[in-house]
Amino acid sequence: MAFDKEKLQSLSRTKMPGVIALGIFLLVVVGSSMFQVDANSVGVVLRVGKLDRSVGPGLHFKAPLGIEKVYKVPVEEQRKEEFGFRTAAVGDTTRYSTDGYEHESLMLTGDLNVVEVEWTVQYRISDPYLYLFRVRDVEHTLRYMSQALMREFVGDRTVNEVLTAGRTELATSVQARLQELCNRYEMGVTVGQVILQDVTPPDPVKPSFNQVNQAQQEMERMINEARRDYNAVIPRARGQAEQQVQQAEGYMIDRTNRAQGEVARFASLYEEYAKAPEITRQRIYLETLGEVLPKIERKVIIDSEATNMMPVMQIGAGPGLGVAPISNAGGQR
Repeated sequence: MAFDKEKLQSLSRTKMPGVIALGIFLLVVVGSSMFQVDANSVGVVLRVGKLDRSVGPGLHFKAPLGIEKVYKVPVEEQRKEEFGFRTAAVGDTTRYSTDGYEHESLMLTGDLNVVEVEWTVQYRISDPYLYLFRVRDVEHTLRYMSQALMREFVGDRTVNEVLTAGRTELATSVQARLQELCNRYEMGVTVGQVILQDVTPPDPVKPSFNQVNQAQQEMERMINEARRDYNAVIPRARGQAEQQVQQAEGYMIDRTNRAQGEVARFASLYEEYAKAPEITRQRIYLETLGEVLPKIERKVIIDSEATNMMPVMQIGAGPGLGVAPISNAGGQR
C-alpha cells in the first residue's frame, strides 16, 4: 500500500505542469474568442486577413489564436478636425489656441489680399471596411484635402466675399467638393458640415479693413437714405403733375364748353336781332342797364336835353340813391 501511495504521488507531480498548462491554454483560447463591441461602434471581423463579417454592439465570439481579428470602428461618433486653431480646454468656458497654426489659416484671396480662415470639418465613419483598408491614415488625408480645397475656393473669391456675404456659400462649396473627393478615394467617411469659425484679416491690416468696412456701411446708409427720399418725393411730384394735368384738361373743357355756349347764345341773339333790329337793340340796352345799375353805388339821372344840373337834395345816405337834377332848360326835375 505504501508503494502504491508513493507511486500515485509521483504520477500526480509529473502530470501537474501539464494540467496547469492545459488550463492556461484553455483560458487563453476562451479569452481570445470573446470580444465586446460598444454601443456606438461596429466590429469588423477578418478571418486570416480577409473580411468575414461585421457585427453590431454587444458580446460576440470569434475564432481564437489569431485566426480571426476584430477591428472596432466607432461609426456613430461625430468626429471633428480643426484648422487654424486648436481647442485648448473644454468646459463652461471653452478656450482656443491659435499660436503656431498660422500656416493653416493664412490664405490668399482672388484679389491678392491675405485673410486668416479658421474652420472645422465634422464627419463620421459611414463604411468601416473602406475606412480601415482603402486609405492609409484617413485623418491626415482628410486634413490635407480640406486645406487644399479651402485654399482653392478662397483663391477664387474676393476678400469682401470671404469676409462678408460669401462665407456661407464658401463653406457649402468646400463641403460638397470634400465629400466628392472622399467618395472618389473610397475613404468610407461622410462629411457632415464645414463650419467657418472665424474669417478675419491679419492683425497688421485690421485697422485698414475696419475703416473700409465703416466706409462701405456709410455708403450703404447714404444710398438707403437717398432711396427713401426718392421714394418720398418722386411719387408725390408725379401725383402733383398728374393733378395739374387733369386740372388743366378740366379747365380746357370748361372754357371750351363756355365758349361754345357763348357762341350759340350770340348766334341766337343775332338771329333775333336780324328780325327786329330796333326792338332787339332796345331790349339789349335795357337788360344791360339792369345788370350794370345795381352794381353802381351812386346814380345820377338827367334829362337827355339838360345842359347842366344843380343838386337840390343830398340824399346819398345809402347805396343806389343820388341827387335829383334841375334842368335850366325846362325847369323840370
